[in-house]
Amino acid sequence: MKLKLKIAALLLLLTAIVGAGVFVAGCSKAPDKTADPAASGSKTLYTCGMHPWIIQDHPGNCPICGMKLEAVHKNATTDSASGGHKILYYKSTMKAGETSPVPAKDSMGMDMVPVYAGGDTESTAIAVDPQTIQTMNIQTTEIARGPLRRTIRTVGTIDYNETTLADVTTKFKGWIEKLDVDATGQLVHRGEPLFAIYSPDLYSAEVEYLLTLNQSSTNDPGAAVLRESAANKLKFYDISEAQVADLDKTGKPRKTLQILAPIDGFVIQKNVVEGQMVDAGMKLYQLADLGIVWVYAQVYEQDLPYIRLGQEAVVKISSLPDREFRGRVTYVYPNVDEKTRTARVRLEFENPGYFLKPGMFVSVKIISELAPSALLVPDSAILRSGEKNTVFVALPGGKFDPRTVVLGPQAENDMYQVISGLRDGERVVTSGQFMLDSESQLREAIQKMRGPTGADVNVPAVTSMTNMEPATSTNVVKEGMVYVCPMPAHVSITYDHPGNCPICGMALVPVTPGELKQLQPGGKVLYYTCPMPEHNSVHEDKPGKCPICGMTLIPVMAAPDAGTNPAPPATNSSSATNSAAKQLYTCPMHPEVISDKPGKCPICEMNLVPVKTPVR
Repeated sequence: MKLKLKIAALLLLLTAIVGAGVFVAGCSKAPDKTADPAASGSKTLYTCGMHPWIIQDHPGNCPICGMKLEAVHKNATTDSASGGHKILYYKSTMKAGETSPVPAKDSMGMDMVPVYAGGDTESTAIAVDPQTIQTMNIQTTEIARGPLRRTIRTVGTIDYNETTLADVTTKFKGWIEKLDVDATGQLVHRGEPLFAIYSPDLYSAEVEYLLTLNQSSTNDPGAAVLRESAANKLKFYDISEAQVADLDKTGKPRKTLQILAPIDGFVIQKNVVEGQMVDAGMKLYQLADLGIVWVYAQVYEQDLPYIRLGQEAVVKISSLPDREFRGRVTYVYPNVDEKTRTARVRLEFENPGYFLKPGMFVSVKIISELAPSALLVPDSAILRSGEKNTVFVALPGGKFDPRTVVLGPQAENDMYQVISGLRDGERVVTSGQFMLDSESQLREAIQKMRGPTGADVNVPAVTSMTNMEPATSTNVVKEGMVYVCPMPAHVSITYDHPGNCPICGMALVPVTPGELKQLQPGGKVLYYTCPMPEHNSVHEDKPGKCPICGMTLIPVMAAPDAGTNPAPPATNSSSATNSAAKQLYTCPMHPEVISDKPGKCPICEMNLVPVKTPVR
């Protein structure tokens, strides 16, 4: 009986030991499926909270500040965007618009990052929770359209109106007998006496005139001629008709003659005293009418394009800070001061009450309206980094998308015109965007370190151009194309935007860098051709329109002498044959789009056509 009990207890003990072993073995195998990072396929990166560009694939300390590196968790949206989507192209993280169809380095030597189909916005957008938004003090504002006005503020000086200055002189020699106006600055009116002068020549002319009047025979033709000659002599001495009529009435010559003021104005120069002998042509007085004054404003050369004749200008003077004076721009002088780098702009103002006095300093404000409606963004929303301007756009769900924008001229109230990159009604970040910019750079750095996984990189060149986003095509146009006037005398000036020539008003035409080299200023015009590559067979001997597409013809200048441009060295015949056989394709509407394979234009989706003249 005791033996059976011992055997039963032994069997129970063995069963318990086996069960415990199985349980322990099962528990020890479970963590291996989830805890091993290599098995799960995830990769943990570590970065510094103070220096987010420090990224390592193992824990440690920051080499700059010594802080402990923190683990960075991979974003789920990035995994979903890169895991199952096709790579469209690779873009530079340092220079906007620079792309490549295959993995490569950009012009600054940095690795390009992939852009996935349907996942570009999600991969660049930054998700921030509401509490963090409040902590970072992120503020947004809605952009809208408004008038594009530029305010030019400068200084100026008041001067006399040169068209109203008058000199008082005599056409005969004499002596000043009496001065009626004996002080500089005195106000005189037209016809008031200035001084009385005695002149022997004038007295003889009066006597001669009276003698012709006293002749008894008025019907004698000779007497009439003498009478007319004597009257003209007095008139040529600037004797007024009223004074001649008084001489006829009295019949006696006068010793002195009063000289009258020719205009209303102030005496600004007085060069005569009583008893002085004066010669013919000597300037005795100078009068100035201050009813209209000129203001010479100094405008910097970068502000000259915004100055137009007839614009309204406002000036203020320090002695009367409670009022403003409104006038107009009447002339822009053609020269720039070499020392101050400013040009003189003449303004004209009415001067009732004579508050504007010549010699005063004034502050000038000129408002130029460049466009009645333009898309405007606040200056506080723009992050500038060299030639790149970035704006963070607020998206639904607490996301922020960094956008590269192209800016136009600065407007009033610290606003800038947006040429491309934003749309009307979007909200942009005006405060706290520096924290978002750091997070955006961190995201791009992590994406570059992980690299593309399982992506098909065998993308042909034309496919990358057709799948490229429109902003890239715009940058290509802006960087590769310039605009010139079709007039031969104006081809020395290039413009970075379409429009009309400011000199002759003709429409500017786009030219490629290769075509620009043929447009030599001052050279001989060989012929005029169409800027479209497929219409380069059009040769005309005068400017006009292309008979095929209607575009404005551009001149082709004669090549320089062979002595100035030596011939290139000889090349291998096989390489020359391969170069000659190279065929390029371009868009009929956008000649700046050039590809080495057929396809579609990334701008207008038209089929690319072969270039008739292959590039050698």
